[in-house]
Amino acid sequence: MSLFNPVIISITVMIILCLLKLNVILSLLISAIVAGITANLSVGQTMSLLIDGMGGNSETALSYLLLGALAVTVNKTGLSTILAKKISKVVKENKFTFILIIAVIACFSQNLIPVHIAFIPILIPALIPIMNKLKIDRRAVACALTFGLKAPYIAIPVGFGLIFQNIIRDQMIANNIEVTNNMVSKVMWIPGVAMIIGLLVAIFFSYRKPREYKNVDLEEFSNDNEDIKMTKIHWTVLMSAIVAFVVQILTGSLPLGGLCAIIVLIVTRTIKFNEIDNLMNGGIKIMGFIAFVMLVAAGYGNVLRETGAIESFVNSIVVLVGQSQFLGALLMLLVGLLITMGIGSSFGTIPILATIYCPLGLKLGFSPLSIIILIGVAGALGDAGSPASDSTLGPTSGLNIDSQHDHIWDTCVPTFLHYNIPLFIFGLVAALIF
Repeated sequence: MSLFNPVIISITVMIILCLLKLNVILSLLISAIVAGITANLSVGQTMSLLIDGMGGNSETALSYLLLGALAVTVNKTGLSTILAKKISKVVKENKFTFILIIAVIACFSQNLIPVHIAFIPILIPALIPIMNKLKIDRRAVACALTFGLKAPYIAIPVGFGLIFQNIIRDQMIANNIEVTNNMVSKVMWIPGVAMIIGLLVAIFFSYRKPREYKNVDLEEFSNDNEDIKMTKIHWTVLMSAIVAFVVQILTGSLPLGGLCAIIVLIVTRTIKFNEIDNLMNGGIKIMGFIAFVMLVAAGYGNVLRETGAIESFVNSIVVLVGQSQFLGALLMLLVGLLITMGIGSSFGTIPILATIYCPLGLKLGFSPLSIIILIGVAGALGDAGSPASDSTLGPTSGLNIDSQHDHIWDTCVPTFLHYNIPLFIFGLVAALIF
C-alpha cells in the first residue's frame, strides 16, 4: 500500500492543518488541492471538481440555515430557557446526570424525532450557564452529543438508523451479496455497545474533573425572566417545530420542513414582519459556518472520488493481506477510518466501501455477517473526530456559542479517541468471530 497515494497524503495534510488550528474550510480547500495535484490534476481541474461536488450537501446546508433561524426564534421567546430550567430541576447538582440527559436527548434526534443536529443550537446555548455553574468539562458534553448523533443510527434500525442500515443492505445486494434488514440489525448493535463504552469512559474518567469557564452574556440566548411560563407564543413555536417534523416525514425534505415552520411563525405573527431579516441573520450567524463546511466537505469528497485514488488505495490492500482474515479486516477498517475522516459522512462512505469490500470479503472467506460489520464499522469510523462531520460540527455550534470551546481540540480529538478506538476494536473482533 503506497504511502504516496493521494488519499493518504491529502487526509494527512487536512488532519495536520486542523490540529494546527487553521480554519476548517481553508484546511479542506488546501487538502482538496493537494489531492488533485498528487493525482496529476491541475489546480483548475481540482477546483472545478470541488465546486461541482459541493451540491452534494446543498440540501443539508439549506436545512441548517433555516433551522438556525427557527433556533433563534425559540430562544428569543424563552422556550429553550423553560426546557433548560426543567433539566436543571432534574439534575440539581449532579453533573453526570446532566451529561447523560444530553446524550439521551441527542439519541432522540436520530430515531424518535429525527431532526439530527437541529436541536443543538436551540437547546445547548440555553444550558451553558448550567454547565458553567456545575463546572462541567464541555469535552464530556461534546462526547455525549456526538454519541447521541451517531450511536443510534449505527445500532437502531429506526429513523436515520433505518436509512443507514438500508444503505448497507442495498449496497451489498448491488455487489452480489444477498442480505436482509434482519441480518444487518443482527450485528450492528455491536458497534453501538462499543460507543456506549467510549461514552462512559469520557464522562466518568477522562473529563470528570471540574473545568472553569467565564460567564459570558449571550444576548440572543438570554432571558432574564426567572418565572417564565408557557404562553400562547411558546405553544405556537412548539407547533411550528411539529410542523417542521411532520412536513419532513411526509415529504422527505428537511429544508421544506424548516421553511414551513418559519411560515407558520410569520402567519401567526410570532415573528413580526420587520423582524424576519434579524432572525434570518441570526440563523446564518449560528449555523452559517457549519453549512459552508458541509458544502466544502462534499466538494472535497468529490475530488477524492474523481481522482480514482480511493479505489486504487483499497485495491492495494489485496496485495498486502494475502489470505489473512485478521490483516484483511485490520486494513479494511483502517481504510474506512481514513476515507470517512476525509469525506466526513458515514452515509456517503458506504457505497464507496461496499464496491471493494464485498468481493474482497468473499475472497478472504468472510461471512455475509462479517462483511456487514466491516462495511458498517468502516463507514462509521472517522465520522466521530472528522473536522468536516456534522457529528462534530453540530456539538461545536452549540458549545462554542461563547467562544470558549475549540472545534478541533475540544470536540474532534476527544470524540475521535473515545469512539474510534472502541469501534475499531469491536469491529475487528466481531468480523473475525462471525
